Amino acid sequence: MATVKAVMGNLTVAERQVLTAVNSGASSLSLVGSGFIVICYLLFKELRKFSFKLVFYLALSDMCCSFFSIIGDPSKGFFCYAQGYTTHFFCLASFLWTTAIAFTLHRTVVRHKTDVEDLEPMFHLYVWGTSGVMTVIRSIANNHEHLSRLGTWCWAQTGHTGKVVHFITFYAPLWGAILFNGVTYFQVIRMLNNATRMAVGMSERSYQPDPRSDMKALNRWGYYPLILIGSWFFGTINRIHDVVEPGHKIFWLSVLDVGMAQLMGLFNSIAYGLNSSVRRAIYERLDLLPEWAQRWLPKCSRLRGQHQDSELVPLKIQDQQ
Repeated sequence: MATVKAVMGNLTVAERQVLTAVNSGASSLSLVGSGFIVICYLLFKELRKFSFKLVFYLALSDMCCSFFSIIGDPSKGFFCYAQGYTTHFFCLASFLWTTAIAFTLHRTVVRHKTDVEDLEPMFHLYVWGTSGVMTVIRSIANNHEHLSRLGTWCWAQTGHTGKVVHFITFYAPLWGAILFNGVTYFQVIRMLNNATRMAVGMSERSYQPDPRSDMKALNRWGYYPLILIGSWFFGTINRIHDVVEPGHKIFWLSVLDVGMAQLMGLFNSIAYGLNSSVRRAIYERLDLLPEWAQRWLPKCSRLRGQHQDSELVPLKIQDQQ
């Protein structure tokens, strides 16, 4: 991922080996998690709805970013440049897809628009186009002469200009996405909370939804912006420290920088991908297993019903309105 290439600096050989191991391990976990979501989308036809299609594009970006991070660190020519460009491009695309998902949810829930599927071409232009432009700008300002000196790490930024461009082309869009997602999900959660209270107050039926289940389903959206914050907080601090004290690297901060950033794909696959629809599709396939095999999965069957109920409550409330 893009941040790995900027943390090596004057670290010792042993410290670089540790960072390489952390990078490979965390990237492998993200590759498995995002790859699982991609496979589910391709195998299960019932998941091929527009809402989950956006999650598929997010997982695909995470999978490509993790893959190139694992096979990266080549020390020669074209492969080194390709590894640096692809990780930067797909990492940008990943958190840009989270803004597309947040925008879609906001437009549907808050603004009550039903034209979100017509916006898919615009989403592609926005995500891939922005990622491509930012990657090209950074490549122009990048100093390639130091690649042979770094040996195993591609596209590290050593000059002041390169570090400034790195902030502009990566961290500025990143924290812009975090701010946008935070504001968007706050408005969505507030809208649904108000709708829930109004529906409960106006309803004369004996059925009353469990408020704890409602809040669990709604608050889950509130964790989405925290994924980007948790993944890139240490990376941002490390970049700022590198600008203030370019000759001094903090090893433990670099480890947290690389490890948390590379785990972003795993976090996204759990938060965005493992929703009730995916679990239901998996459990339906598990029901086809022989009876002796199903005896090992009693908890899965109970969890399926619980998750479906908790996540369908907001939809029931909207229907009452």
